[in-house]
Amino acid sequence: MAFGIMMLFVAILCAIAVIREVKERNFLAVGFAGISFLVFGWFSVMTIFVSGAPEM
Repeated sequence: MAFGIMMLFVAILCAIAVIREVKERNFLAVGFAGISFLVFGWFSVMTIFVSGAPEM
């Protein structure tokens, strides 16, 4: 659970980087930060969903 939260923090930092680099018009960095946001965001959401779900 803690690992998923750390990856969510990394995804938030990537989203901030996307916004900052769009303002600076650095599109290569926008691409890398955007892909990182998607990968880390998906990984963190799925980790929290799987490890945070109660067992039945």
